[in-house]
Amino acid sequence: MKLNDIRDLTKEDLLARLGLTISPTTGQRLGSTLGILAVGLLVGAGVALLLAPKSGRELRSDLEEGLGDARRRADEAVAGAIQTARNAVTGATT
Repeated sequence: MKLNDIRDLTKEDLLARLGLTISPTTGQRLGSTLGILAVGLLVGAGVALLLAPKSGRELRSDLEEGLGDARRRADEAVAGAIQTARNAVTGATT
C-alpha cells in the first residue's frame, strides 16, 4: 500500500479494514421504522377493503347515513346551546 492509496481511503474503507462498521443514527433507525409502519398501514387498509363484508355501494350508503345522523345531532346540540345562551341573556337583562 502506497501513501497515495492511504490518502484515497474513506472513513468507511478504513473502518472496514479494521473490522468495524458505522452504526446507523437514531434518525436513520426512526426513518426506517416509520417507513415500515406506513407500508404496514397501507397493506392493512388494502386487505381490510378487500375483505370487507359489504360492497362499496353499501359501505358508502352506511357512511352517508352515519354522517347524516352525526350532523343532525351536532345541529341539535348547537341549536340547544344557542337557545340556552339566549335564555341566559334574556334572563340577565330582565
